Amino acid sequence: MPLPPGPHAGASRPRGGALSARTADIGVAAAVTVLVAVWTLATMRYESEPLNRTVIGWALIAVGCAALYFRRRAPVAVAVVTLVVCVVYYPLSVYDGPLMVTFAVALYTAAAEGRFTAAVALGVVTLIAVGFGEVRQHDGNRQIDDMSLFMLAGWLISLVAVGRAQWTRGAYLAEVEQRALAAEREQEARAEQSATEERLRIARELHDVLGHSISLINVQSGAALHKLSKKPEPAAALSAAEEALEAVKATSKDALRELRSTLGALREPDERAPTSPTSGLDRLDELVGRARSAGIEVHLRTEGERRPLPPPVDLAAYRIVQESLTNVTRHARATGAVVTVDYTDGRAVRVRVDDDGEGSPEGSPEGSPAGSGIRGMAERARALGGELTAQNTAQGFGVSARLPIEGTE
Repeated sequence: MPLPPGPHAGASRPRGGALSARTADIGVAAAVTVLVAVWTLATMRYESEPLNRTVIGWALIAVGCAALYFRRRAPVAVAVVTLVVCVVYYPLSVYDGPLMVTFAVALYTAAAEGRFTAAVALGVVTLIAVGFGEVRQHDGNRQIDDMSLFMLAGWLISLVAVGRAQWTRGAYLAEVEQRALAAEREQEARAEQSATEERLRIARELHDVLGHSISLINVQSGAALHKLSKKPEPAAALSAAEEALEAVKATSKDALRELRSTLGALREPDERAPTSPTSGLDRLDELVGRARSAGIEVHLRTEGERRPLPPPVDLAAYRIVQESLTNVTRHARATGAVVTVDYTDGRAVRVRVDDDGEGSPEGSPEGSPAGSGIRGMAERARALGGELTAQNTAQGFGVSARLPIEGTE
């Protein structure tokens, strides 16, 4: 049964990650080279051999240690090379240095990179080759006794098992990361798609409602101006102007009625269509009163000297407070809230709503049931050049918005 690819298979590594892995490979190869060289030099003080064998032995050591630099790119090939080097080196040289370490590192890397079958096969081949070689030796010439052979078997099994565990852990972490990224991308795509669809729907509705009426008003006003440009008698001019104004009045009345009907269809099912003038911060008392009637103890605070605001800012501030109190009533399970309107900044007005509810379960607006409402408030603030933050607080949840006054008249 084929194994799944390793945690890095099929994915391009960032440049920083590639440099880090390359540095690690150089470090491992250098450390093993130093270990083998020092150990071998130490054994040369007590043993001697012909010069040609010594040269070949050191060449094999260089090949085995240098091959470790490529252990991640070609793990199976490096494991085979180091095994062949060990097979040639130990019968040839009398210096029993730790060259076997190169094969151990290569075998572990093969298993850690997902080449489990190849690693097991190499381990079995190694154990069979060592055992076969010792069986052929006379009793007095054996290099490895039975206990050492069993220890070698356990050593090889441990290397493969640890490498396999490392690969499994890396594959699991990579899968978790990919799932998290996919879920995040999907959530962002859904939110963006929903916002785009809502904007298109509202734009289409407004175009259908207002396009015809405004075109009629434009035509009627143009006709009246054309008649008046001919300078008729005062009575005729008054009659023409009166006729045009009546038509404009009727057309605009129909447009307002259709616009109110359209916007009413966009409201929540339990909200009534507005019948009063445009909302603003001067109507916060009514808004707070409705929230109190729902069982929430709401306190209204004003900081600084109250002053008139441009209509878009006034309406946006009111809507942000309204949506925040709606979220408090529906989602926060709060018992109290504080609404603060700050006029101390001469260039902007700040509104803040803090409640003592449960807050967002994920610590972010998107994680809360009112996430779409908060996104709408943030878009409303950004449309005026302002900013909005919504986050958990020590007492519950807080929404704060800064709306600039300059340039919005």
